[in-house]
Amino acid sequence: MPINPAEFGAALPVDGYGPGFFRIGGAVYRGGIVIHAGGVSPWGGYDDIAPLLGLADLLFVGTGAEIAFLPKPFVARLEAGGVMCEPMSTPSAARTYNVLLSEGRLVAAALLPMPG
Repeated sequence: MPINPAEFGAALPVDGYGPGFFRIGGAVYRGGIVIHAGGVSPWGGYDDIAPLLGLADLLFVGTGAEIAFLPKPFVARLEAGGVMCEPMSTPSAARTYNVLLSEGRLVAAALLPMPG
């Protein structure tokens, strides 16, 4: 059975990650990031809501090496802005984001880096 490479069009998938960084489109980003079909930008964590609004209806939140509960005020502010968020470990969030992005879905991910 042949394996077809994923197609992302002009959107950028998460190419890789490691302790404290993400690799996207050949560039390395240190710290938390927000990634969506339109690009990638730094993310300051759960108090940094503004960059997460208006990107997509579904936001994957990578909580680090392990899945963790999201702070209730963070979830409430996103939901008030019409964004449904799904917490996952960062590796799971990055993979899920890439899969749905390759399907042409309008998704975004806010990813905390993996620990060192």
